[in-house]
Amino acid sequence: MSAPAATTAETRRDALTERLFEATVGALELLSVHIGWRLGLYQALVAGPATEAELAERAGIDARYTREWLEQQAVAGILEVDDADADPELRRFSLPAGHEEVLAVADSAAHVAPFGPMIVGIAGAMPAVIEAYRSGEGVPYERYGADFRDGQGAINRPAFVNETAAWIASMPEVDARLRDDGEPARVADVGCGQGHSTLAIASAYPRARVEGIDLDPASIEDAASLARAAGQSDAVEFRVADASELAASGPYDLVCIFEALHDMSRPVEVLEALRAALAPGGSVLLADERVAESFTAPGDEVERIMYGWSVTHCLPVSLAEQPSAALGTALRPGTVAEMAKAAGFASFEVLGIENDFFRFYRLAG
Repeated sequence: MSAPAATTAETRRDALTERLFEATVGALELLSVHIGWRLGLYQALVAGPATEAELAERAGIDARYTREWLEQQAVAGILEVDDADADPELRRFSLPAGHEEVLAVADSAAHVAPFGPMIVGIAGAMPAVIEAYRSGEGVPYERYGADFRDGQGAINRPAFVNETAAWIASMPEVDARLRDDGEPARVADVGCGQGHSTLAIASAYPRARVEGIDLDPASIEDAASLARAAGQSDAVEFRVADASELAASGPYDLVCIFEALHDMSRPVEVLEALRAALAPGGSVLLADERVAESFTAPGDEVERIMYGWSVTHCLPVSLAEQPSAALGTALRPGTVAEMAKAAGFASFEVLGIENDFFRFYRLAG
């Protein structure tokens, strides 16, 4: 016998109430992680356990705020406290083993603390997002500010630093061309953001000439600074440029777009320009979201987080420039295939690269 409709409705109501309460706890804790990430508190704790006064001294912040943050982090289970019954000023707090990778090791695959600044950036832009929903217009990327820009760069950094070379190496003939001892190969990293992927390509292929382009001047400034800090200023070129103009600076043996195609207002036009910019035998390597191949509801956690970014950031950003394809974050492989065909590519391939969040495509011909 099926449950009465009222009981089913109450069960669903209560489950959603609990889910949103838990989401609120999680959101507040993520904001506290942002505080620790921005102020360097986790980095300071990597040096060793600390009392409130010691951590305040290391990080250069107010001791009273330090106490409250440390207590909150311990209550949340993010930090450990050696003696919860000790006088507050004598309690020593530390990072549990393994937590440092999540919170303070920028190149670790476990480093997800940058979700904090991404959420802060989205929250700051939310009044503009709400107005965009009413008007049908968009929200410029720069409206999300330095927090979102830094968070996005940092959240993608581990994958770009540790995996980009392997992604390219999955295409053996492209890998061989970039290593060729003859005329140096040319690579363009389109929508390079803060340049982590560009620098990773340059490190893996020191003979290639690697360029990173992006429409956001602040991101390009960040990328240039990162290159200087890494001693790679001579290995790469960063510039503010529109991808639709890439053919004028070609030809390129490889053009990459990592997690940026779905944000573009005119993606087919961009793909046409990339095709025109390729050298004979050249390829385009795309990485975009590994969403389901077709819309399904309810979806899994990957689908949920991608739609979360879409309704708050990616769709508004893509609508900031008109006309817009308004793709949204949930860019499915069938749509990519259709756009590649419309752009004139003769070859379209979904690469067999294992990744929890990205799906990879190779376009050629």
